[in-house]
Amino acid sequence: MELYLVRHADPKSEAEDPERSLSELGERQADRVGRFALDAGVRVDQIRHSGKKRAEDTAGIIGRHLSPPKGVVAVIGIAPMDDVVPVAETLSSEEDDVMLVGHLPFMNRLVSQLVFGIPDCAAVDFPKAGMVCLIRETGGWTIDWFVNPSVLS
Repeated sequence: MELYLVRHADPKSEAEDPERSLSELGERQADRVGRFALDAGVRVDQIRHSGKKRAEDTAGIIGRHLSPPKGVVAVIGIAPMDDVVPVAETLSSEEDDVMLVGHLPFMNRLVSQLVFGIPDCAAVDFPKAGMVCLIRETGGWTIDWFVNPSVLS
């Protein structure tokens, strides 16, 4: 199984938009990462997001590039402060390749839980619209690659 974790792209300020939809920069970041993923051959069965507007927008833009057969859907359990252990347990038995689009500190904690078995061990520092690919093999999870949207043209 391949798992792609993406931090939401740059949102508008809460004063500008209480729902915090993506800023123009955020839309460009999400599009850049979506194009990169398509060009890199990323294939996912489904993209799941937290339901918060900035994650939904990011997932939707990436989804337009990847066209996951099971769609782009909101799920519970991946909000910023949610416990990563139940999600890690679910992912450890999942067969589909999926992408989760969420928030800090959840994304950092989930990578650490999957790779090290400890949620509070820093494995990755996600920039906005950063993406990490993890692979589950017999021995557990490993980080295959990471991309920062600022290095993509």
